[in-house]
Amino acid sequence: MTEINDINQYTASTRLLYADEGFSDEWSSSPPIHQSVSGIAKDAEEFAKISSAPLEERFYARHGNPTSSRLAKVITNLEGGECGIAFAAGQGATTTALMTFLKAGDHVIAQKNHYMGTSKMVTQILPKYGVEATVVDQRSVQNFEEAVRPNTKLILLETPVNPLMYITDIKGVCDIARSKNILTFCDNTFATPINQRPIEQGVDIVMHSTTKYIGGHHDLLGGSLTASRELCEQIWDMSMNIGAIPAPFNSWLALRGIRTLGLRVKQQNASAQAISEFLENHTAVSQVFYPGLETHPQHQLAKSQMSGFGGVLTFVLKGGYDAGRKFIERVKLAHHCSIIETGNNSFRFAQSKNRKIKQA
Repeated sequence: MTEINDINQYTASTRLLYADEGFSDEWSSSPPIHQSVSGIAKDAEEFAKISSAPLEERFYARHGNPTSSRLAKVITNLEGGECGIAFAAGQGATTTALMTFLKAGDHVIAQKNHYMGTSKMVTQILPKYGVEATVVDQRSVQNFEEAVRPNTKLILLETPVNPLMYITDIKGVCDIARSKNILTFCDNTFATPINQRPIEQGVDIVMHSTTKYIGGHHDLLGGSLTASRELCEQIWDMSMNIGAIPAPFNSWLALRGIRTLGLRVKQQNASAQAISEFLENHTAVSQVFYPGLETHPQHQLAKSQMSGFGGVLTFVLKGGYDAGRKFIERVKLAHHCSIIETGNNSFRFAQSKNRKIKQA
């Protein structure tokens, strides 16, 4: 096959198939699983070099792994970044980034709505180590600006976010952050790089739980960070101590899954749009939360920064808890499940009568 000189001339669905071409000289058409914990150097000089080089996957598995590096390369290309690192889980990626760039006396800004692990890190764990935190309603850029302090070092974003599919103005927040020399971090798991590329909007660090859409088969735990080479080297250095290193087989599974990401997300976008429009007009439904609907209060913002609106939606049934329970009991083609993006559909339902979805 003729060598690909510029992979970026192709669409995302093509790049995710070929972005790792030439990564190694392996003869196999399927990427190999590098299970070895350590590599062999040809001489003492090479050993000294690879033992201290950042992001070197040939020395020791905690430093890096060729299979995981291959996955990170494809994600980095899709996100439009410069460098990437794979992790054992999305939460491991987030924790490593927070520990890299925050210390006692620093201040972080986050959203009121995040993945629950991120919220707990910000509001319960970081304060134990002297890091101050402010959470804001993500729907207003002004809220982020007003929360900035002289010691603010990082702003955490996630958009769209569960359960009400709120949208954050990525560029608006990043413009504020950059003017004040504050790093930005964005969880792009729900959108995927097929629908949204935060780096193009000014974000410094993009995180994925590769367990979800990227893996796509409900059979792996993984995470990733994409950033500049400079930031990745700092994150990599901290990762030596945090140790949230992915198993090579899990990275291989995610690499297998990402090949079909474009096709899957395209269909999920279409399905979620059709379902949300159907539900919006159903007499038993009181509210539908999906950014692809023109009635979504942030539809125009979502449209300006997303090329598709994702496969997750939330709706509220008239009749409250009892109506919801009866609905779930009668569903035939979806499972009670804790994870999005599997080979099947899934529903999540509030199990407590006291748990309500409220407009903030």
